[in-house]
Amino acid sequence: MSNRFHDVPGQRSNRYLLMRHGHSQANEAHLIISTPARGLGEFGLSKQGEAQLDALLADWRWPVPTRILHSDFLRTTETAERVAIHFGLERQPEPRLRERNFGTLEGLPDSHYPVVWAHDARDPEHGEHEVESVASVAARMQDVIATLERTLRQETVLLVSHGDPLQIMLTALKGRPLSEHRAQVALLPASITMLG
Repeated sequence: MSNRFHDVPGQRSNRYLLMRHGHSQANEAHLIISTPARGLGEFGLSKQGEAQLDALLADWRWPVPTRILHSDFLRTTETAERVAIHFGLERQPEPRLRERNFGTLEGLPDSHYPVVWAHDARDPEHGEHEVESVASVAARMQDVIATLERTLRQETVLLVSHGDPLQIMLTALKGRPLSEHRAQVALLPASITMLG
């Protein structure tokens, strides 16, 4: 699998807003929650995350979405639900937007992330600790946009996902080496990035 994915800015049929979920109970507990077994039904938004979303929606500065797709983890589902209610939209779960699976590090303190990121910088296809490779994350995230480009026209699509997958996708869309995904500016909880 290639270390790069190429994207031509301005050639998309739709506009995309990339949103990281609001501050979550996993963030609050400093835990890695990355598998469907735990992420689908546990570790939703924290009180801080709910407040972040209230503030974001009260001062929305982006184009109004016409569609919302989201990771089916609880924290992203709750984030998407708040935005959907605010704009009177339906939301659509999209498993390809899920958190990166951190394998055997699941449930451990988030201080273990840098260990994986150091491996990422050397090899974006590594599977140390049974972690989902950066290349695999890039492929599934890129595939979401490719699917939407085939099926939609002139929509503003909000994609609600997680920090690592979104940073990996942004790196891929810029045509940068996937090993550099941690050089991408960190996406804060409840932040929105509009694709150019």
